[in-house]
Amino acid sequence: MRPMLASPSPRVPRGAQWVHEVKWDGMRALADVSVPAAGGPSRLRLATRTERDVTVAFPELAGLADTFEDMLLDGEVVLLRGGVPSFQALAERFHVTSARRASTLAARAPVTFMVFDLLRLYGVPLLDRTWEERRATLERLELAGPHWQVPPVFDDGELLLDATREQHLEGVVSKRRGSPYRPGVRSEDWLKLPHRTAVSVVVGGWMPEKGSPRLGAVHVGVPGPDGLVYLGRVGSGLAGKVGEALARELAPLTREASPFSGELPREDRVGATWVEPVLVADVEALAVTTQPRLRQPSWRGRRPDLEAGDVDPADVLEGLRRA
Repeated sequence: MRPMLASPSPRVPRGAQWVHEVKWDGMRALADVSVPAAGGPSRLRLATRTERDVTVAFPELAGLADTFEDMLLDGEVVLLRGGVPSFQALAERFHVTSARRASTLAARAPVTFMVFDLLRLYGVPLLDRTWEERRATLERLELAGPHWQVPPVFDDGELLLDATREQHLEGVVSKRRGSPYRPGVRSEDWLKLPHRTAVSVVVGGWMPEKGSPRLGAVHVGVPGPDGLVYLGRVGSGLAGKVGEALARELAPLTREASPFSGELPREDRVGATWVEPVLVADVEALAVTTQPRLRQPSWRGRRPDLEAGDVDPADVLEGLRRA
């Protein structure tokens, strides 16, 4: 199952029909606790938005299987630094497939699972129940553990928006109290308003550093009907080990032709190495120009929990034009 998604909004909605939550800067995940067909104790399976199994990467969340025998939770995996989520620190955990390596990282910098929805309990699906009903049931479970919690919700969205800005949190998600849960749907019943213009883009090529064969910048875009729509190149944030790791990921994806629709400016074509448009990354930018091009973009990190088809061009461009 893929999670329900929020639509971008230019403002926090008002009215008693809306409730508001903190927008966490982490990795969206569904936590499925169930009893194996062969019997035995309940087990936990963690899956990303693209349904990739990442259970082994987060051993500190295994204890969720001991709380209830059967449930399906929706939430955000975050790594807190000084009480504030750090996406860059969390990115180190995305790729981990070794149980030993995951245990070492979990001991050094454990994650927290911020649970905000309950989709199944004891075999009973709750998708068609209202948000308000699901939330009431979730709160009765009293899920409070060493590495998981159910954050509070708020009636005053504008006050929460101000508070999250002051506390350097990502923003606010507003949800219609009477809305059902629609897996995989980007719904107007859920609205998001981030403070920062962080967006997901697809990598389509790279450029070397001046006078060096090392990766210096990447070409990025969003899916379009005839290929990627070019948004420019991103070099800030790719120095050192970050760029080296990305270069290793891109090396087997090399292709001859540009994956971008239309002809790119000469300064972006000359010296470029094109790659299959399959890797997704998060970048920050001040805005997007009319061309469109990212204005002063910087690299935040790879998004192995997303595929190119998960990048919504309208979402990206609308978010940047609001900046």
